Amino acid sequence: MIQACLTFDVDAEAPVLVEGRRHADNAGAMSHQAYGPNVGGPRLLALLADFGIKSTFFVPGLTADRYPETVERILEAGHEVGHHSYAHFSPVDQTDDEQRRDFERALVALERRGVRPDGFRCPSWEPTWRTPQLVAEHGLAYDSSLFDDDRAYLLDTGKGELVELPVQWALDDWEQYAYLPRPAFRSSIESPAKVLDLWRSELDAAVRYGCLFVLTCHPFLSGRPSRVETLRALIEHGLARGDVEFLTCGEVARRALADDELQRRTLKPVVVDEEIYPDY
Repeated sequence: MIQACLTFDVDAEAPVLVEGRRHADNAGAMSHQAYGPNVGGPRLLALLADFGIKSTFFVPGLTADRYPETVERILEAGHEVGHHSYAHFSPVDQTDDEQRRDFERALVALERRGVRPDGFRCPSWEPTWRTPQLVAEHGLAYDSSLFDDDRAYLLDTGKGELVELPVQWALDDWEQYAYLPRPAFRSSIESPAKVLDLWRSELDAAVRYGCLFVLTCHPFLSGRPSRVETLRALIEHGLARGDVEFLTCGEVARRALADDELQRRTLKPVVVDEEIYPDY
């Protein structure tokens, strides 16, 4: 039996606006993103209700402020709300102070909606070496931003321990569906049948090798009708197997903490020899 997390990043306009506030004048791009909280999100909540599955929705603070009813719907349906920054800036593009201010602003925005998150997912999966320390320092239990395993492990950040729930790009719908002419988000728009084959193959292999399956979707992408049906078929496949348990990230983290055999790691930044790798 393996654990599978169906997770949703409710980004709305934030990942477009970080490319420049001028994009706020682009009604096409803004409406493309607003589809997530307005249409895609409710449709995905209905899908999860059909199967009685609880999931984790990572919500930027900006989304919580612009669409408070979206957070209310997620909570009313019994799902987990996780921390996903305030404005969706990648920490690698921020100073430490900027990253901290954004992180804490998001906590305040979520608290206004009655949420004290247990977990964090970094925007664009681009944490700095300081990011896990910041997460642990604020008392969160888990992170889901790193790629160095396919099983949960305990990460010693130097500021406290976190359960890490690793991710991978093949299990992200952005690479399959995201397209905008401006800003230039120009992935190929793949057939949902191809995506189902990819994700179903990943799930089957996760069972074979005893991995944690963490799928990341965005309501403005996977909330479209044919893509919702792709998720429906994936869930049906997992349930039919009988050896896949769908859980929230928070529940996976709680079970991991109770596992005396959980692998432990220490955060070790990469130190670069400048003579070998000059800055360019």
